[in-house]
Amino acid sequence: MSQRLTEGHRPALSTRAALRRRALPLGGLLRCLGATLVGVCAGAATHAAEAPAGPLQGLQTTPAQFRLTAERVKLPGSETMGMVGTSYLVEIAPGWSFGPAAYGAITGERGGMFTVGAELGGYRRLSGPLGLDVGVYLGGGGGGSAPVGSGLMLRPHADLVWDFAGQRAGLSVSRVRFSEGRIDSTQVGLVWTALTDFRHVGAARLGEPRTIKQRSGIGFDRMQAVVGAYKPKRGSRRLDGRPLESRIGFAGARFEQSLGNHLFWGLEAAGAASGGVAGYAEYLGTVGLESEWLPNRLYVGTRFAAGMGGGGEVDVGGGLLLKGGVYGTLRLAGDLGLTVEAGRAKSPQGRFEADYASASLVWVLDERRRGRADTAPATRMEWVGGFERYPAVRRDGRTRDLRAVSLRVNRFVSERFYLSGQAHSALGGGAGGYSVGLLGGGFQQRWGPWQAGAEALVGAAGGGGVDTAGGLVAQPMVYGGYALSPSLALRVGAGRIEALRGPLKGNVVEVSLAYTFGVGGRGGR
Repeated sequence: MSQRLTEGHRPALSTRAALRRRALPLGGLLRCLGATLVGVCAGAATHAAEAPAGPLQGLQTTPAQFRLTAERVKLPGSETMGMVGTSYLVEIAPGWSFGPAAYGAITGERGGMFTVGAELGGYRRLSGPLGLDVGVYLGGGGGGSAPVGSGLMLRPHADLVWDFAGQRAGLSVSRVRFSEGRIDSTQVGLVWTALTDFRHVGAARLGEPRTIKQRSGIGFDRMQAVVGAYKPKRGSRRLDGRPLESRIGFAGARFEQSLGNHLFWGLEAAGAASGGVAGYAEYLGTVGLESEWLPNRLYVGTRFAAGMGGGGEVDVGGGLLLKGGVYGTLRLAGDLGLTVEAGRAKSPQGRFEADYASASLVWVLDERRRGRADTAPATRMEWVGGFERYPAVRRDGRTRDLRAVSLRVNRFVSERFYLSGQAHSALGGGAGGYSVGLLGGGFQQRWGPWQAGAEALVGAAGGGGVDTAGGLVAQPMVYGGYALSPSLALRVGAGRIEALRGPLKGNVVEVSLAYTFGVGGRGGR
């Protein structure tokens, strides 16, 4: 767009109606790095029709939807917890959709309770605009001292919705149950869905030229890898009442999309990497304004974020977190820029308030030049979902096997090298509430249907009684795989996770499914 770092990013005329229907999901996801999904995977691979033979002129389009739910869950002892859920679902068969989802506390006394996983949903029109949405969510997580047991959460639901103007809204009846935990609640809530499209290039055609002026993938224009620190204000407290005085180092990611020449929205996720609050995490939706101060070089803006935060014994009350700040972005070269930001975060229901400063590396994703289409081969992307297991030392000194769900997104910057963002949450092994967020890079080699790769990752981990000290962890991995189809591959991996300042050290084994597709913009084939 003309006034932002994403220079030249203007939606094609043919997509404006669809863009008006896009969701602005407050409450954040993050972990959406969101979008790291195993099974959009299998579904989109079989459901989306391939483009005709010859030069590729555009993108395959598969129906998709953003969903936002709000409900009040009953806990033992007559306690209630307001919970928000967000999901991104892609149609895998007529009437059926699958994708990543996250749920977390936003009111009550369990701030920091989050889960991340996958959701399967089905829709059937009943009469006129009235329809029935049914589905089930499975994920892992916990936190906020909630009685979640090992962290495995199941949420079947049935929603009566009204279809209007590319959206659906209505009432949801759901059951939230934590296996091995003490939460088993049935409730009525609200649901809102924005219908959109998942635009992509099929894996079999990644090397072919194509003409694209539209956004592709989930539709974000740029991403940021963020590091920073909170300086708690006087009066900030831990859950046990002790003052929260140490600086809290954090690391995370942000994804943003333009809504015009100046306005944008996005999603962000971050976790504590130092400061003695291992397990603290936040997942927010953000909106902002940005203007160009030096042509194609310096940009200045302000933004506001709201969503879920907590964990690490930080007193955030029910979990609602608000942030506001100002920033400047210097465009370095090509698709890259550097942003510095300062602002304040506050939990209105708790006792956490802090000034923050951060720096981030900005990467423009889909580069479309004004007035002409991009005809380079598509950028290779992978959504990967799986399960992993490793021994994890607990704060009481004992070591137990931990089982977790892993969700990740890989974006190739060349034929073999890629950048990776990952989210992992415990769902077994008595570590409910343990979560990991990782960023890094990888190398992949392919020989026909066979593939092998290696990754180097760093990030933040904590919660669930796992002893990660400050929270900073590293996780190198290697893997081998076999392509079941041009889009879908089965992989087996092994590696090691280590807390850089704590006793957590364990060998990791993982089984996963990877879905490969292409998006517009520069990168690897």
